Amino acid sequence: MEFRDNEAIYLQIAGYVSERILRQQWPPDDKIPSVRDLASELQVNPNTVMRTYEFLQNQGVVYNKRGIGFFVAPDAGLKVKQMRRARFLQQELPEVFKTIFLLDISLEELEQRYTAFKAEQLASHPISTATPNGQ
Repeated sequence: MEFRDNEAIYLQIAGYVSERILRQQWPPDDKIPSVRDLASELQVNPNTVMRTYEFLQNQGVVYNKRGIGFFVAPDAGLKVKQMRRARFLQQELPEVFKTIFLLDISLEELEQRYTAFKAEQLASHPISTATPNGQ
C-alpha cells in the first residue's frame, strides 16, 4: 500500500479496510485480519492498525470479540457508504467541480467517461450497488 503524506496513515488503512468491505471481500460477520497480520501485510506498526480498528469500531463498521479478534459488522457496508459519501460530498466534490469548471469539461463527456469507468469496475470488481438510503 502506498501511503499519502496529506492524510493520517490510520485513516488511509481505514479506507483500505472499508474498500474490502464495500467490495464484499470481507463480508458481514467475517473475521478480519488480526492487528499483527494486517500490520505485517501493510508494513506498518501494529499500533497504527489497532488505532484503525478502534476508529472503525467507534464508527460501527467492525466489532471486537474479546480474545478472538475483530469482525465486520452486519451493516458495515451501509455505514461505510454513508461515511465515505458524506466525506466525498463535503470535501472532495467541490474540488472536482472546480476542476471541471476550470477545464471546461462538459457534463456529456463526464457521463460518457463515468459510464465506461463504471462498466469496467463492475466487470473486474463487483460491488454492492445499494445506496446508503437503501435505493
